Amino acid sequence: MSLVSPAVTKRAAFDVTPLLAAHRISKRFGSNVAIDAVSFALVPGEIHALLGENGAGKSTLLAILSGMDQPDSGVILAEGRPIRFPGPAAALRERVATVYQHAALVPTLSIAENVALGGGGIGLSLSEADVRVTPHLRLLGVAREARTMVADLAPGERQRVEIARALARGSRILLLDEPTAVLAPPEVGRLLETLRELRSRGVAIALVTHKLEEALAVADRLTILRGGRVAATMGPDDPATADPYALRRRIVSHMFGDAPVPRSEVSSERLSPDPAVLSLRHLRAFDDRQLVALPDLSLDLHAGEIVGIAGVEGNGQKELAEVIAGQRAVAGGQVRMHGRDLANRGVEAALRAGLAYLTDDRFGEGCVAASSVADNVALKRTGGPPFATGFRLDRGAVRRTAESVIDRFRIQPRNPRIPIGTLSGGTIQKVLLGREMLFDPVVLVCKEPTQGLDLRTTAVVREALRRRTAAGGAVLLISSDLDELLDLGHRLGVLYRGRLAGPYPRGAVDRAALGRIMVGGGPDEPDR
Repeated sequence: MSLVSPAVTKRAAFDVTPLLAAHRISKRFGSNVAIDAVSFALVPGEIHALLGENGAGKSTLLAILSGMDQPDSGVILAEGRPIRFPGPAAALRERVATVYQHAALVPTLSIAENVALGGGGIGLSLSEADVRVTPHLRLLGVAREARTMVADLAPGERQRVEIARALARGSRILLLDEPTAVLAPPEVGRLLETLRELRSRGVAIALVTHKLEEALAVADRLTILRGGRVAATMGPDDPATADPYALRRRIVSHMFGDAPVPRSEVSSERLSPDPAVLSLRHLRAFDDRQLVALPDLSLDLHAGEIVGIAGVEGNGQKELAEVIAGQRAVAGGQVRMHGRDLANRGVEAALRAGLAYLTDDRFGEGCVAASSVADNVALKRTGGPPFATGFRLDRGAVRRTAESVIDRFRIQPRNPRIPIGTLSGGTIQKVLLGREMLFDPVVLVCKEPTQGLDLRTTAVVREALRRRTAAGGAVLLISSDLDELLDLGHRLGVLYRGRLAGPYPRGAVDRAALGRIMVGGGPDEPDR
């Protein structure tokens, strides 16, 4: 994949009236200023990347442009007309559609039924939806019929179906929030090609991403937010003509200022391979639809190592993590720690054995959004020391422990009483990781620990995982980010349809081999 896009647009093309523009938009949540006098515009036939560290204001701006939230000040312009979006339906009527990193399609309905459902009051019959969406499916390379059930689609197909649904409803403006976060490498390439094709047809695309290589591969312009303000706008000449490495350094500087992105100084060399601190034997488990998710999985995890597990979402990763954490029952097999089988013994037994679990579902499972940072830090252990004696909760201990997590993981704002749901996704992730690391777990299971995080927060999380293994702990790292797995993993495996390939020693497989296994091939097959 090329690091920079060709100069597909002339500077004069950006002198036209934008299809959608935000002019000096500001938004405050309590005392926290999320965005401050931010301006942003989309013209026909451009991809405009929106970059910034976690908490910089990207999600807030996208929420306002999509009608999910209202600005405190400033104005939104649709083709030069001041307009207000009281809700997402109003934005859809102005042909503005938002596609999030996790598909918002209803899996128990067909593609056509999802198109007919809602849509800003457009109101389509099933047959009309079928006729409208079919050409867009073909345009986007989705080799499925409109009556195909969404549950039968791969993650990459679901993303493109979401885009096809937006186009079938007449949308000319796409707001994409981390669209490649859950995709395998081949699916990422197909999606980026899709965006280029849509750009050539006059669609305006706002692309929110933390993956600089992807932004540089397709973007005509770049807007960088820092601390809720516009730190820089580049393009259209910059992405097309600048040296990619110099441009990357400029972008990182604008995102983080002069402070360097932290790098771990902890050696990634694996410690002694003995003993095995976690042994999985012939695990058999079902998914939420009672289909077999793990038919027969065995794995040993040793002290002082990180075992990385790759795979396209939906191939058993969630079930594997939840079985180990005690959240999901098994139909057969063992989960052994300290000579005891923890299978089907529940979360409390796993915690007592020294197992910690960092979920990828930060809001739905990982935290209670309305509760404070301090209460969320203590969430899993409120029934015992150090947070409780008998039936009495020690508020002082909760606060002091939360403050230690805030210090260790450089969390801003430094207020343990603030509701955790008001923080950015990356900041919440640091709080949750701090919670899981509090009591030096013997085994830490992480699922997508850096998904959607900026460079600085990603570095903090990765450093914490290395330090845990350097201290003798073991980490099972489940991630769709192959670069992350290759950077951290001592051994690497791939889950495909619930079966584990590997794990292979570091150096025995590369990115291409892992990608092939993820889509059902073998590690030694030639690239086509």
